[in-house]
Amino acid sequence: MKLTKKEARLRRATKFRAKHADKGTERLCVHKTSTHIYAQIISSCGTKTLASASTLANKAKNGGNVDAATLIGTQIAEAAIKANVVKVAFDRSGFKYHGRIKALADAARDGGLDF
Repeated sequence: MKLTKKEARLRRATKFRAKHADKGTERLCVHKTSTHIYAQIISSCGTKTLASASTLANKAKNGGNVDAATLIGTQIAEAAIKANVVKVAFDRSGFKYHGRIKALADAARDGGLDF
């Protein structure tokens, strides 16, 4: 039985979270839609959001492009450093690592996050 596109993405996301659950590092969790991109730093226990940034909160004109993802990557890195978080695990929520996800990750690395 072939998985749908969403089921395959959720399967990849579950595998990552199961693999990193016992490592005890904070997660940089990213979610994207066709119009917006969201990023948040989640505590190692998974119960607390330490920092967040999104194109929706910034009221970006166009949140569905690489430029917006770069802006969110920079903002989440600044917010994480304010929360004394430098080392994170990059949880891309099963999305493929290209385009907006890659732009956000590169901007977060340039902003000072280590993953």
